[in-house]
Amino acid sequence: MAVSVAPGRAVEAAPPRRVRWSGETAWGVAFVTPYVVLFAALVVWPVAYGLWLGASPGAFAILFADPIYLESAWNTVVFLAFAVNLKLFLALLLSGYLAQARPWIRWLSVLFLLPWAVPSIPTIFSFRWMLNSEWGMLNGLLWELFGIEGPWWLVDPQLAFGSVIFVHVWKYLPFWTLILLAGRMAIPTDLYEAATIDGASPLQKFLFVTWPQLKNLYVTSTLLSTIWSLGDFNSVYLLTGGGPAEKTHVLATLGIRYAFNLHQIDVGVACVMTALPFLVPLVVILIRRLGGRVQ
Repeated sequence: MAVSVAPGRAVEAAPPRRVRWSGETAWGVAFVTPYVVLFAALVVWPVAYGLWLGASPGAFAILFADPIYLESAWNTVVFLAFAVNLKLFLALLLSGYLAQARPWIRWLSVLFLLPWAVPSIPTIFSFRWMLNSEWGMLNGLLWELFGIEGPWWLVDPQLAFGSVIFVHVWKYLPFWTLILLAGRMAIPTDLYEAATIDGASPLQKFLFVTWPQLKNLYVTSTLLSTIWSLGDFNSVYLLTGGGPAEKTHVLATLGIRYAFNLHQIDVGVACVMTALPFLVPLVVILIRRLGGRVQ
């Protein structure tokens, strides 16, 4: 509706409106503020400070000139390729075995989860003791049972790195088996009954019933496992310490070596930052997949 104003008469500006917060808004701000402050102090500030430390071009020059870094980057790729795929593939097979409707399966499932539930330090140190070449349990059994000397598990670089992958898979396999088992249990039994009526074999049931239902969960688990495995520090550091001769380092342990052993914090942060071009796309893909599932 138009408002007419007499000629020559000034138009008075409307007084500013005051923003009034309701009680719900005030309570919402009061509850959110501590979280925002903690998030900024414990997440935003450390990440920003770390990026600032690793932003020196000189740190990257030192890093790329070090042959140990190039070998560690390759070790990281090999570690992710074997550990993640082997872990998820075995989890897919074991989830089918644990999905059987038998009474003793529940007790077996509880025992199977123990490696994942037990803290990393005692379990990996136990493997370090068993794989000791001189007085370890594994070589002792080989000598007592077969009269042969066992290999140098943690002295030979290839065997040491293979042992790291084995320990990582052994440690985290139960968790991903549990995730895929939950996905199998969510598949409607009607689909299997219909496949049985149609005369489908167990392999055909897996290919045309189980796998289509588990495919999205399997891919999402693979992405998440890759992100977590990229930052796995315990499996390498506690078992081999990056040795022998710095041959089993991955980016996570090499960054600690630079920062704390060599006292080059900027180079250590730069070492970890070199994983961002690989890590960020994985996080974006994972968020897009999870967002699509929620919508």
